[in-house]
Amino acid sequence: MSNDKPWGGRFGEETHELVEDFTESVSFDKALYRYDIQGSIAHARMLSQVGVLIREECDAIVEGLNTIARDIEQDNFSWSARLEDVHMNIEAELTERIGDVGKKLHTARSRNDQIATDLRLYLREAVDNILERLVELRRTLLDLAESEVETVMPGFTHLQVAQPVTLGHHVLAWLSMLERDSQRFSEARVRINILPLGAAALAGTTFGIDRQYTAEQLGFDGIADNSLDAVSDRDFVIECSAHASLLMVHLSRIAEELILWQSEAYKFIEIGDAFCTGSSIMPQKKNPDVAELLRGKSGRAIGNLVSLLTLMKGQPLAYNRDNQEDKEPIFDTVKTVCACLAVLAAMVPTISVNRSRMRDAASQGFATATDLADYLVRKGVPFRDAHEAVGKVVAECLADGIALTDLALDRLRQHHASIDSDIFDMLSLEGSVSARNHLGGTAPEQVRAAIARHRANLPS
Repeated sequence: MSNDKPWGGRFGEETHELVEDFTESVSFDKALYRYDIQGSIAHARMLSQVGVLIREECDAIVEGLNTIARDIEQDNFSWSARLEDVHMNIEAELTERIGDVGKKLHTARSRNDQIATDLRLYLREAVDNILERLVELRRTLLDLAESEVETVMPGFTHLQVAQPVTLGHHVLAWLSMLERDSQRFSEARVRINILPLGAAALAGTTFGIDRQYTAEQLGFDGIADNSLDAVSDRDFVIECSAHASLLMVHLSRIAEELILWQSEAYKFIEIGDAFCTGSSIMPQKKNPDVAELLRGKSGRAIGNLVSLLTLMKGQPLAYNRDNQEDKEPIFDTVKTVCACLAVLAAMVPTISVNRSRMRDAASQGFATATDLADYLVRKGVPFRDAHEAVGKVVAECLADGIALTDLALDRLRQHHASIDSDIFDMLSLEGSVSARNHLGGTAPEQVRAAIARHRANLPS
């Protein structure tokens, strides 16, 4: 019995049913149908442009592909695992609808350069979507930062109170992470937007194709200049996955802080009820489940990146069937990232800030001790000597159970004679924050300027 696959001419047996199930990819790569049809239309028009197809054949192919696209969108299309993938399903249906002319579509191309093109079209659109969602989240966080420019809170190192900062400054740290993420995706888009179509299976084609014409139709900025690399390269998939993983790490860090800040131990913020859930057994609970899932979903993106790197590490040139396994990880990553960006952007405006609690927390832990050391340095004391003197002041305050600002001037002067009454302005939370009035500092004046810079970096 002969094989009825589109490639079955060389084979004398039917594909084993286990192999049918094991090798099919249409169950997931059918998600690429729009890009596959888009690429096929451009390819058909190019073939007509160079005289491989006559005008009537091209028109029939384009019309047939457009009707297939409409049927798929209306969920009126039957996908067959026997036809393996999205490409052969569409091509077989095209031939069924328009006859033997449909068989001419695959002239001068291979599924190898076809899927590489589909993936680039898909990822180009996905990156644009991610960038749009990043802009939305950045705007939302800028609004939060702007409303909390003067809200004093503790800054932490080692999760210990370190120095006072403003909440606006802290939120801008999140913005800096996300701005770098936007830059990385924008840079990746340039490398994505390269046309592989025309590389055929691996060596190019004997037909006189016009790859520039195809690139212009599909909106590609450049053309892959090595046919072997064009069909086997998945750097662009891995790069997007890597950028997505780092973005998810940033979202996870933001979520972790929101989780901590809403806890009873902190009570810095309250997330809106619509973005929290309760307990099935403890009626008093209000759990930050959305933030916890944001934190947890970073593991999916990181795992997908490892999967893609492992997939590619041992492949010789050129295309190998291993690359069928590149789609589910990147599909999942894109879906996960877009959902996380959308939900965080919606959640941030529901956050209410407990400013008094933040300020009280900043007054603990001797957060202005460094300001005392800096004060002594400005009096001519070497920093290491100032550091030691302030350490002894802190030890005395700990023994007495008081704050730095509660220590009388005469007792402060026992540790260093250079200390005068003006020190108390330096040791206040507002004084400490305002003193850091330089580019990148936490002073409200600098935070407002940074907000303006961040807003200027957003698309209009």
